[in-house]
Amino acid sequence: MINIKPKLLVIEDDAGLQAQLKWAYEDFEVVLAGDRAQAMAALRAEAPAVVTLDLGLPPDPDGTSEGFAVLDEIMAIKPDTKVIVASGHGARESALQAIARGAYDFYQKPVDIEAIGLIVRRAWQLHRIEQENRQLAAKATGDRVLGRLITAAPEMVKVARTIERVANTNVSVMLLGASGTGKELLARGLHEASDRASGAFVAINCAAIPENLLESELFGHEKGAFTGAVKTTEGKIEQANGGTLFLDEVGDIPLQLQVKLLRFLQERVIERIGSRRSIAVDTRIVCATHQDLEAMIAAGTFREDLFYRLAEIVVKIPGLAERPGDATLLAKAFLARFAKEMNPSVKGFAADALAAVDGWRWPGNVRELENRVKRAVIMADGKLVSAADLDLVEPGEELANALNLKTGREESDRRVIRHALARSEGNISSTAKLLGISRPTLYDLLKQYDLHG
Repeated sequence: MINIKPKLLVIEDDAGLQAQLKWAYEDFEVVLAGDRAQAMAALRAEAPAVVTLDLGLPPDPDGTSEGFAVLDEIMAIKPDTKVIVASGHGARESALQAIARGAYDFYQKPVDIEAIGLIVRRAWQLHRIEQENRQLAAKATGDRVLGRLITAAPEMVKVARTIERVANTNVSVMLLGASGTGKELLARGLHEASDRASGAFVAINCAAIPENLLESELFGHEKGAFTGAVKTTEGKIEQANGGTLFLDEVGDIPLQLQVKLLRFLQERVIERIGSRRSIAVDTRIVCATHQDLEAMIAAGTFREDLFYRLAEIVVKIPGLAERPGDATLLAKAFLARFAKEMNPSVKGFAADALAAVDGWRWPGNVRELENRVKRAVIMADGKLVSAADLDLVEPGEELANALNLKTGREESDRRVIRHALARSEGNISSTAKLLGISRPTLYDLLKQYDLHG
């Protein structure tokens, strides 16, 4: 089997540096260009996913005008290209301007081959993931897949694969995860990947409906069944006939109603309130909760027999803080969507915003991230969203609230390790090198702080 290497275009006019960079990337097919004409010809001929660009190109080797002209042309011709620009002599303003004009990242000269290698490989992985997501999104017909989930984390890929495997069975699935982790998104993905995709997907949040109304919402009612019942109404279970019903926060269903739900799951028939007629319903149940149902069973507030009917397959969803790299990936996807809808002048994130996103713990998970990005896009004054727009503290500021030195050190260690894991795509060897420690030491720290490599 032929192993096709991904293409990397190196735009650099220094012949010595060209040779050095060419041999630094054994896992890439390196294409070299020394000026704008060569660069554009190579871009059209080779269509590389990743480009490294020295801003100081002839005929302006001491300036940046030619380099920016090349960057603008690349973005116009192939905007999905990940361009990594080189800025000399600590030219931070040039680097930030390049990011604003569409560059993926930057590095400073003199070149650190290992550091730029990590950036290049991360850019390639992100390009590959974005390409896969575009391909999935483009599949309007044909095989249904779990195509709405954006992730680069092995933990979430495993969740998606589990859901895909059980989609075409009729087993009941229980999704366990904290608020905001995307339980409804995954439930909808399960429905769309199943042979029930042509049927309805109906969602109900059991915690958001008063107990005295929940039975009517689920099972429906006949005209005159109670005061205000002016017409016969189908419940959510009946509305989802032939499709899927998603019961969010199933732990909030009162005990009396749990008995009626259990009967439906056992016999696949329902009775509307005010009727004694049994109605056969073919509805698949997917449920979710952030509560500890086993503790509720022990306390007598949740039926054990209902639990086992609902939890034929249990899928645990990791929080956003447990998915290295996903916060940045999702933030960019949310920004692209909200900028298009609400503020087209916003083009991307400033460097401090990306650092803040990467370092934040996200107690509200993906929902918190989405809300912060949405608000930031609306409120942003410039082309780049800043950490201030996101209302996130600068990395390190939260340590001021640490109770003692030991706590502060642990918080700092956790953040630095997670940041390094995200930058190296979870690779332990690369993470250890970034942190300047040995692999055994890193493994000890991961175990100590309950982090996942």
